[in-house]
Amino acid sequence: MSKSKSVVLGMSGGVDSSVSAALLKEEGYDVTAVFMKNWSEEDDDGVCTAAEDYLDVVRVCEELGINHYTVNFEEEYKERVFSYFLSEYEKGRTPNPDVMCNTEIKFKAFLDFAMKLDADYIAMGHYARTLKKDNHTYLLRGVDENKDQSYFLSRVNEEALSKTLFPIGNFKKEEVRKIAEKYNLSTAKKKDSTGICFIGERDFNKFLDSFLFTKKGDIYSVDGEYLGEHSGLIHYTIGQRKGIGIGGVGSGEPFFVADKDLEKNRLIVAQGLGNPALYKSETICEEPFWITKTPTFPLRCTGKIRYRAKDEPMVVDVLNDELIVKFDNPIKGVTPGQILVFYDGDICLGSGIIK
Repeated sequence: MSKSKSVVLGMSGGVDSSVSAALLKEEGYDVTAVFMKNWSEEDDDGVCTAAEDYLDVVRVCEELGINHYTVNFEEEYKERVFSYFLSEYEKGRTPNPDVMCNTEIKFKAFLDFAMKLDADYIAMGHYARTLKKDNHTYLLRGVDENKDQSYFLSRVNEEALSKTLFPIGNFKKEEVRKIAEKYNLSTAKKKDSTGICFIGERDFNKFLDSFLFTKKGDIYSVDGEYLGEHSGLIHYTIGQRKGIGIGGVGSGEPFFVADKDLEKNRLIVAQGLGNPALYKSETICEEPFWITKTPTFPLRCTGKIRYRAKDEPMVVDVLNDELIVKFDNPIKGVTPGQILVFYDGDICLGSGIIK
């Protein structure tokens, strides 16, 4: 009888990775679960969620009869993800640390660790799929449109993806919960974690202020009218509506962040959702990254300017070592530092960082 394939599964303590473990075991893989410790500070209530999540990993592994380990990537995380997060905010941009965490930690540091254990594969509880075709590995969206996480994997290279299994990629969230109940897993009803892992449920602005210097400044309209005072440019992102603190002015419609003037420390706002200053018909992306192969340009595709954005039709072309992206329809809230992810149907082609 041939030896079963070994897989090292990244377990977070949530229902998705718990069900991934159960499915892999059912398929006959020799599963080893590994809890990645990337961050261990307490939240505002004095709770270290990493410690609680680890206990859930232990419980599920005992329920399934699989081995588990902890690996500490805190140093790598601070160097490769957290420092990037802070430097981007210092430049007045809005980064996506979850994309960087996948690129640098889960599919680099973790993959290296797993390969040292002579694993055949790594596995993750992401809602995504891979397709092996013509000696290539393609990244596909997850079947569950509401949970699809291909956006966050858009800067993971093909070699890493070729060694990765996504056991729940073909399932919808409600099906995953049912599978967890079928296996009597203790995480079956655990609520999904929200927000960036190192911030969790705590106050985002307060967290930023503890690491970065910020000072108050003026708020101006796109027409040059002084409207009030902002609390520090790092607290705002392009397209933001809540928390600007201007009311009862002009037409009475809400204000949205249109731009940030770092030199003058000014927040530029536009009134009304239909204000043309909030919309862009094109953008430049830096650091283009293509997962499987560089496409032929000009490239007609769809893309998402942030995780929860809808797919928009666009044309991508090369501009020196960057990309110029022209949208079929003007898009609101195109934000420097965010990731613009490109798709051909269900295939995730790659991404660029909005400049």
